[in-house]
Amino acid sequence: MRTIIEPFRIKMTEPLKVTTHAERAAALAAAHHNVFLIDAEDCCIDLLTDSGTGAMSTEQWAAMMLGDESYAGSRSWKRFEASVRDITGMRHILPTHQGRAAEGILAECVLRPGDIVPNNSHFDTTRANIEYRGAVALNLPCREAYDTQAEAPFKGNMDVDALRACIAEHGRERIPFAMMTVTNNTGGGQPVSMANLREVKAVLSEHGIPLVVDACRFAENAYFVHEREAAYRGRSLLDIAQEMFSLADGATMSCKKDGLANIGGFLVCRDDGWAERFRNLLILREGFPTYGGLAGRDLEAIAVGLKEALDYDYQVYRHATVEYMARQLDVLGVPMVRPAGGHAVFLDARAMLPEMDPLHYPGIGVVNALYLAGGVRAVELGSVMFGHLDEHGVEQPSPLELVRLAFPRRVYTQSHFDYLIEVIEQVSNERDRIPGHRIIRQPKMLRHFTCHFEPI
Repeated sequence: MRTIIEPFRIKMTEPLKVTTHAERAAALAAAHHNVFLIDAEDCCIDLLTDSGTGAMSTEQWAAMMLGDESYAGSRSWKRFEASVRDITGMRHILPTHQGRAAEGILAECVLRPGDIVPNNSHFDTTRANIEYRGAVALNLPCREAYDTQAEAPFKGNMDVDALRACIAEHGRERIPFAMMTVTNNTGGGQPVSMANLREVKAVLSEHGIPLVVDACRFAENAYFVHEREAAYRGRSLLDIAQEMFSLADGATMSCKKDGLANIGGFLVCRDDGWAERFRNLLILREGFPTYGGLAGRDLEAIAVGLKEALDYDYQVYRHATVEYMARQLDVLGVPMVRPAGGHAVFLDARAMLPEMDPLHYPGIGVVNALYLAGGVRAVELGSVMFGHLDEHGVEQPSPLELVRLAFPRRVYTQSHFDYLIEVIEQVSNERDRIPGHRIIRQPKMLRHFTCHFEPI
């Protein structure tokens, strides 16, 4: 059949609050024009993030009833550990309350001021945890990554020549590890090929540099490898994921993405020395190493969800949903990152507002226009989130000005996406009315979460 249906049926519903334009304008003003500060109930379609916002399956809910809340060595921990080890093959497995906790432990235990951490692209909390230690989070995306219209199959790849140059310039002693983010969220949810991952691993191995995978969306990346690398076409997604992790020396994971859970994460590694340091800090920061800040029921939900994310039919449906919206927006001439990513559609705010100064934050303008037009909450991935100060303290814009519409897993139906397309069409048609914004209050780090704006 040509029609791809959701591989599930709905068992429980949650009401949505439909607001008027006047109510949305008041809510946005009260939130200082930052959609992070708007109450969730005032968002009709909430695409702020796909992190922890998915719907759990009957199998996950049933597993939660088995939750063993023993402090140490619970049955729930054993099931979690078995599921993570089956997928990653790692010797040491440490649960955390979410992905940024794993990043924080990794950074605090391994990094020193002045260290360099290359990555295809660091996402916000990864970069912040590295910079908090006084190290440098260095992005080395492939050349196609900054061309939003290039139809390259693996735009999430790392530039291997740039990696070699980085190692030659700084030396092994300043690069305690390198990272690969799969899929590459910062660059539009774009996948990393197995070939690129192997090449990166080979370069790092020449210099004895460990590879750490940011594995938040490992299952979606495995699906892209299955579809776009001929050698993997007949392999199961579990096999592909296992091969991907076999190239890594460690991994951080937010189980709020491809763990299909509402909370949780893990930090895994092969090195006994790293593991000892991680475990000691885990006890101080998160909890005992067999629960790591999670309830037994959360460990159970993750153990099931990690395997469900690798179900091929589920991935077919999820990617078809993203592609459906991307095709419709293509017809309407709405600029966006092509090809569509794995977990979101990324609008190209710079192309939508080409005359706007990047430091007037075109992505924020589009985000706020989407909310005003239809109660749709999205997120800016541009100069607010990824801008930086140069050596003279002058703010420099991000290479890309994107607006991410992140799809919660198993939550919205096609009619929701049809409504979303109408909202985006209206915003695109009225783009000449979108104002720039200035920041009037901001914290020193991760400013996008809490800063205040005003329209220019």
